[in-house]
Amino acid sequence: MIYSLLAVISGFALLVWGADRFVIGASAMARNLGVSPLIIGLTIVGFGTSAPEMLVSAVAAWQGNPAMGVGNALGSNITNMALVLGLTAIIAPMAVSSVTLKREFPVLILIMALALVLLIDLKLGLLDGLILLLGTLLLMAWMVWLGLRERNGDPMESEFAEQIPTQMPMRKAVFWLLLGGVILLASSRILVWGAVNIAEWFGVSDLIIGLTIIAIGTSLPELAASIMSALKGEHDIAIGNVLGSNMFNLLAVLAMPGLIAPSLLSSEVLTRDFAVMAGLTLMLLVMSYGFRGPGRINRLEGGILLFAYLAYLGLLYHDSLLV
Repeated sequence: MIYSLLAVISGFALLVWGADRFVIGASAMARNLGVSPLIIGLTIVGFGTSAPEMLVSAVAAWQGNPAMGVGNALGSNITNMALVLGLTAIIAPMAVSSVTLKREFPVLILIMALALVLLIDLKLGLLDGLILLLGTLLLMAWMVWLGLRERNGDPMESEFAEQIPTQMPMRKAVFWLLLGGVILLASSRILVWGAVNIAEWFGVSDLIIGLTIIAIGTSLPELAASIMSALKGEHDIAIGNVLGSNMFNLLAVLAMPGLIAPSLLSSEVLTRDFAVMAGLTLMLLVMSYGFRGPGRINRLEGGILLFAYLAYLGLLYHDSLLV
């Protein structure tokens, strides 16, 4: 048991570090090639922060645990909105002013509707995975188009520009990109091995482990990025990181189990986990959209999000006792 715990802890640590190196290397490469900061932030950074979830879900499915991958996708979204943004808002209340963010909310809801349609039969098959993968490519294309259209006119442009390395040589950027990718793959395998052993030890399902331990661990990059951005006053990036990550989770991350290990899903995936995710998404939309003025997520609303997360963990614990 002790080796499994060490595997999970070291896996998480390496996963966070590898994701950071991967994003820095990819961002610096794109910057050196003349790509605008807004496009880099919307695509590379958003995709990079979901890289841990993607690899963990792929490895879990490859090793015969697709439910852990599904739990990781949905659980990470719940964690991002309730735990990450809840803690971030308590530490530093966030104002939402970016037009881009207000366009991302409807897209996230559309992606969520697509995922619901694909999962409504409680099957995640190869065709579902291919549709989700195609959706990932379309999402990337939309973000590039959005970045080109809003270039020099979106508040996030200057915020992203301050975060992306500007003096990193191409050789060093490639080195960090490749090293980060290798570390991500290795740490994913270590993490999944430890998590599966822990699930077997406590007698809980792979889905529950994916929704909790794995989801929290793979959301650490979003937590760190959102808190740091909010403390620097880069509120749009703090929320944008979560929205972008959630879209990639429902497309690229959820596609992995379908492509690698098609399987049947338990009914709780829709009636409990998907329902909580959808409710939190709508709650966040109301909080941050700013229907009658500038949107803002204050400390009280952050506390509500955090309480919702703790209540969800309580629900998972209750359900696990009934198994």
